[in-house]
Amino acid sequence: MGMPIELNTMIVTKGNEKRQEDNLFILEKTGYRLYPIDIPVDVRYSKVSENRATAIIQKVVWENEKTVITYQLVSLHSSN
Repeated sequence: MGMPIELNTMIVTKGNEKRQEDNLFILEKTGYRLYPIDIPVDVRYSKVSENRATAIIQKVVWENEKTVITYQLVSLHSSN
């Protein structure tokens, strides 16, 4: 039996991110997703929107058919 997995090269928030402290955020996505860790990636509201920020993903957790990522913003390109 296989496990469906999606490879992501950017963070797409759709406004669902939760601030933990200062520049540290948590985002929960449905399904199992693989993200690069410890390298800068774009943060966008949607796949087709402009780059809002750059972040470094610090932690990826898979459980209960969900992926939870913890990331830190390293630069902000837009305040919206």
